[in-house]
Amino acid sequence: MKKTSTVHTSLPDSRAAGEQLGRGLIESFGGEAPSAVVVFASSKHHHKKLLQAIQDTCQPKAMIGSSSAGEFTQTSFEEGTACAIGFRSDDMRFSPGIGRNLRHDRTAAAQAIVNSFQGMSSQAYPHRSALIMTDALAGHADDFVEQITLLTGGSYKLFGGGAGDDAHFRKTDVFIGTEAVPDAAVSLEILSRNPIGVGVCHGWEPTGSPMRVTEARGMRLISMNNIPSRDIFLRHASTTGQAFDIANPLPFFLHNVIGIATDSGFRLRVPLAIDTDGSIQCAADIPEGATVHIMKPQKLSALAATQSALAQLEGQKPEVAMFFDCVATRLRMGREFGFELKAVQDALGENARFAGCNTYGQIASADGQFNGFHNCTAVVCVFPQ
Repeated sequence: MKKTSTVHTSLPDSRAAGEQLGRGLIESFGGEAPSAVVVFASSKHHHKKLLQAIQDTCQPKAMIGSSSAGEFTQTSFEEGTACAIGFRSDDMRFSPGIGRNLRHDRTAAAQAIVNSFQGMSSQAYPHRSALIMTDALAGHADDFVEQITLLTGGSYKLFGGGAGDDAHFRKTDVFIGTEAVPDAAVSLEILSRNPIGVGVCHGWEPTGSPMRVTEARGMRLISMNNIPSRDIFLRHASTTGQAFDIANPLPFFLHNVIGIATDSGFRLRVPLAIDTDGSIQCAADIPEGATVHIMKPQKLSALAATQSALAQLEGQKPEVAMFFDCVATRLRMGREFGFELKAVQDALGENARFAGCNTYGQIASADGQFNGFHNCTAVVCVFPQ
């Protein structure tokens, strides 16, 4: 037996919003408590009040999630709201986990997450996946995801993203139970008797010649080809005929991101701001010595990501999905981001549901996929009927 439910609320009061989400979940499960609930909520909400209201109303056995930068389900897309997806299943086993103090010891945080995985010591379920939500503002998210992959021997499909705060980039929280925690990552291990699909696609292509990152410090890109990064982008704007306001560079950056060349494709990084020394602050780490391109948007990515996830279901029909896409994609597309949501629904079919949020970076790690921590990338996880 498996049931799922997606719910959304635009109520501004956090307690009332949590109660509405909780009621919607428990009613869809015929008065029974959910096995697991995943919550995404705007930074406008008082997260502890929201989570406590959900807990009081529907008593989920496990609950995780994060603050976000745009929340959606198959029937809604708004900012400043909250949504949730609930599971009640005999076919899947859920275990929550948390790793704290990411800034100071991401190795210990990754180990704490993996220690919560029941599938590391049991082979009772053939399919192992985990939703990971992290405070990307703590930095080094790429290395954190890589450490989880190494600690699990690559035996888990990972999906999720970085918590958001409505594009303010100041403070983000991840949720476990009724706690809202900064500087941490949370997980929901999903052990399943049936296959779960994870698809990823960014829909960008390189433009111009490749460059070498000659100096970088974490998320600060100082120079490429021994030229200040600001000057590289100024030159690119001039060559391509684009407006580039140094005092307000984000509109330009949303259409011109950085692609790190890897053996399996490009891993994207979004530039955010320019420092006085000509370096550029990015949304995630860029390794020194990497080969990079300036990238341009080429196609909708959600459709390809969903199709890839569906292909992994071994012929079973989809029931519900989680969808994560970058806040930079939403800011670039505006209300046209609705086309991405429609593409997910069209690919899933009219009888399936989905819920998700805009994140600060996306996590995807699965067989045959472009793995790791990404920016400007669509990630879709599909659960079969």
